[in-house]
Amino acid sequence: MTTISANSPVITLINVFTVEPANQRRLIELLAEATNVSVRRAPGFVSASLHRGTDGTKVTMYAQWRSIDEYQAMRQDPVPLPFLQEALKIAKFEPGIYEVVRTFAPDHRESLG
Repeated sequence: MTTISANSPVITLINVFTVEPANQRRLIELLAEATNVSVRRAPGFVSASLHRGTDGTKVTMYAQWRSIDEYQAMRQDPVPLPFLQEALKIAKFEPGIYEVVRTFAPDHRESLG
């Protein structure tokens, strides 16, 4: 399960894909299949979440890994490659690797007055 915490040792990958609305569903299917058949079984994989843009032009994948080295090792696996190659035929993507710096929760203090 995805846990977002500044005290967590995981690395976060946020990949934003831009796609034509007619291809958004197919892109989600491809990313889900690649994750199901291979990525989630890789050493170091913690979690992944797929997000669909409400305007149909974006798909974002938020993934957590124990380390950058384990993530890089997974990228050498040929099993998810056909899904990812097909995804890149219908979408452009902007990858990013992040560390959580800070998180915020609602302030539930009762109002004074």
